[in-house]
Amino acid sequence: MGGAFPRRLSPAYRAAARGALRVTLTATAGFYALLYGFDSATAATYALFGAIAMAGLSRLPGSGRRRATLLLGVVPVCWVLITLGTYLSAETWSAVLGMLAVGFALAFTAVGGPRFAGAATGLQLMYILPSFPPYDPGSLGERLAGATVGLLLLILAELTVLPEPAALPYRERAARAAEGAARCADRLITAPYTLPEATLRTARALSTGLRSSHVPEAERPAGAGLRSRALAHTGLATRTLLGRLTVLPPPPRDAVPRGEAGAGSNGEGTRTTGTSGGGVGREDRTARTAEAPEAGGLEPLRAVGEAARETAARLRGGSPDGRAHAHLLEVRQALTAADDAPPAVLRRNAALLEVTDAALAMSTAADIAVRGRAADAPAQGRFWYARMRAPRLWWRRLSGHVGGRSVFFQNAVRISLALAAARLIAGIDTLPHGFWVLLATLTLTRTTVRETRTAMRTALTGTLVGALVAAALLALVGTDIEVYAVALPPLMLVTFTLGPVKGVGWAQALFTVVVALVFAQLAPATWQLAEFRLLDVLTGSVIGAVFGLLAWPRGAHDELRRSVAVLLRIAAEIVVATTGQIGAGGRRVPSATAPGHRSLQHALVLAESAYAQYQSEPKGLVPAPVGQDWQAALIAGHHTLWGADRLLVPPEPVVAPPLGREAAESVMRQGERVAARMLLTSAWTDPLGDPMDTAAPLRAPRASAGSTDDPPGAPRAYYAAVSWLTSLTTDLARLAGESDGDGGGGGDEGGNEEPGLDRPRHRRA
Repeated sequence: MGGAFPRRLSPAYRAAARGALRVTLTATAGFYALLYGFDSATAATYALFGAIAMAGLSRLPGSGRRRATLLLGVVPVCWVLITLGTYLSAETWSAVLGMLAVGFALAFTAVGGPRFAGAATGLQLMYILPSFPPYDPGSLGERLAGATVGLLLLILAELTVLPEPAALPYRERAARAAEGAARCADRLITAPYTLPEATLRTARALSTGLRSSHVPEAERPAGAGLRSRALAHTGLATRTLLGRLTVLPPPPRDAVPRGEAGAGSNGEGTRTTGTSGGGVGREDRTARTAEAPEAGGLEPLRAVGEAARETAARLRGGSPDGRAHAHLLEVRQALTAADDAPPAVLRRNAALLEVTDAALAMSTAADIAVRGRAADAPAQGRFWYARMRAPRLWWRRLSGHVGGRSVFFQNAVRISLALAAARLIAGIDTLPHGFWVLLATLTLTRTTVRETRTAMRTALTGTLVGALVAAALLALVGTDIEVYAVALPPLMLVTFTLGPVKGVGWAQALFTVVVALVFAQLAPATWQLAEFRLLDVLTGSVIGAVFGLLAWPRGAHDELRRSVAVLLRIAAEIVVATTGQIGAGGRRVPSATAPGHRSLQHALVLAESAYAQYQSEPKGLVPAPVGQDWQAALIAGHHTLWGADRLLVPPEPVVAPPLGREAAESVMRQGERVAARMLLTSAWTDPLGDPMDTAAPLRAPRASAGSTDDPPGAPRAYYAAVSWLTSLTTDLARLAGESDGDGGGGGDEGGNEEPGLDRPRHRRA
């Protein structure tokens, strides 16, 4: 049940102690006032368990003010749940069906982000409590009043009693990362046109700071709403931009005019730092870009730096005029029109095109995140959500996770079936204090059977110890209620301080004594109350273990492997189709998407949610191969989507000419090699697959990025496709544990760790 107490309180103990103080003050104040002041045992019970449910069992993220705001919205939801539970408790069958439906609905709301997931457990308890006999609709008023008192006291405590400080907002994290990208762009326009090691470390740190695992739950943009999606898209695009800049190759020596080579170092002719508006006039830069976009690739980097600074200002509440974004659009158009250049310049321009695309995506997404539907963004392609209202966006989120391949759906089915079975058993056997059975099922059921079994053993040990202590206390004290009333507050403080830190064993032991002290004040109790508590916890934990075994027992471990395998198979099809279209040429229109996107978008949603849950689960008995990077598969999926759109979906209608026989054969051959590697990796990843024992087939040749293999006279589209294929190959090497690098510009890109960037099945985010 844990080791010795630390001599000095750790941050975890201090945070738990602050929360314990709030829940203790709230629960005991409401309980004592209603029980002894108003002589209402029913209202007192609901006040006590309302505070415990939403502050002791739930994990509401954020600062004190943010949690108070969330709790204020929870109050009417609790009224509905208590009312439903009260009326459905008339018969066992209606209570069971209600538990099944309500349990699934509350658990499935976790798709809405950390705030919904954090409140789900407490809301489940608010339905469980009134769903047991006696069936007494006449007491509904007292139940609602008691729960309201407890929740309002909790809101007051969150605002006034040692409130948690606010964490760094995600918007500010993205603004700092955008500023870092601007500094990188400034350094890259000066000789030697590479980033020093200190700048590389800073860029990687800023990119890592945008990963969801490094962001507090309350600040993660994981919601289904427009601004939350756009902010998550901003972070993804900013990480992509930083990754591209850190691996951008220097320009060819003969492609940098002599005046450009010294411009950044002596301060004449260009601006390397500062805010938008200084240095060369924007009109002069636009004219120069239109005339010679390929001259060293310096003008695109200047435009990227300006757009990044404009993005940072917008995220911090400023109102930039948008001229930097417009200038970057002109630069991108000039890059796509530059075909008459040496191969080295075209290869460099292909890399610059990826940089400008990432910067444009960052700027547009940030505008949507700040201004909502008023932003000037295209309502198609990667910004499909820009014009949608909240109900449609929520429908996209919910419908995208309906099915057995979604871990959110799996978790909701598992816990709802377990709670319904527990309610049925408690109703048929008429177990005393039967809601303890459901409480044990709710708090001890985990996403893997192995974790549930471990929690069950520890919880039963703790409950046994707590039951022995409670039985001795009840036998010694008897009906002396004053002793229980005095002992309850300090014991609750200790319970909610040690439980979250020292684990489920301590929590169950101490909570068993707490509930004994509570019920001893509500009605005369004997030592048998502790026996009932032990029996109920045993029953509830066994039910949880059974359904953990029957319903997806390995949790996200197998689901992640299966989702990644499906993702890679679909990505392989897109790679082959995209390279085929590039080689053949044809009409391109901005409203269309690259082939195969609908399936890959949905596969990415499921893989991202499985990856998020996988990170929170204990690892299996067989560890993953050394160096394996699951996030690289998600990055490869995003690279496939973004690259195919960049190559096949132009900003305006255009007829793309064929590449020519040699160039077309070369790019299609390289695409087939990358697709073959994806299929081999998919077979190796799939838990139901039958891959070859040797890892040698995974080491397929990399897509050509060097000048020796490039066909003579290849156009710009060829080099853009080769750059895309090379980044995909690097992602696959990282997934197989063959590379420790950042993925050739994609290591910092994305693979959202939460499904906050889910997309509809016909558009890409």
